[in-house]
Amino acid sequence: MELSLNQLQTKNRKHRRRVGRGSGSGRGTYSGRGMKGQKSRSGANIRPGFEGGRMPLIRQVPKRRGFTSRYEKATVVNIGDLEKTYANNELVTPAKLAEKGFLKTANQYVKILGNGELRKTLTVEADAFSKSAKDAITKAGGAIRIRRSL
Repeated sequence: MELSLNQLQTKNRKHRRRVGRGSGSGRGTYSGRGMKGQKSRSGANIRPGFEGGRMPLIRQVPKRRGFTSRYEKATVVNIGDLEKTYANNELVTPAKLAEKGFLKTANQYVKILGNGELRKTLTVEADAFSKSAKDAITKAGGAIRIRRSL
């Protein structure tokens, strides 16, 4: 079968409605701008958020201030907890802390704090130590290892 001109069909295209071209067009007279007012005039340029001079909503809502650090917050573990949980001469790592339930996952940022008393000799591996925790661990004969730093 051969294609000829009388067999060609066109798609019905939606035409852009021409505004302000007489009352028969459906968009004559005010051309969709309403009646009077600033927005009916030519050259009307009202910035976004302008509410006719009243206090705009964006200025009525209070500002939320504060600071959010880009660093992850350290999960803290006290040396008193290490004393209760671990045996003498044991290696304490973030993986073992996660097993015991001190951390959710082993790759969390861990800081050891000096609350409590430590009498056992422990080798503690963590991301950060407070000065009092360092002193308590070394005084008990243990050692500290820093895993990573911020």
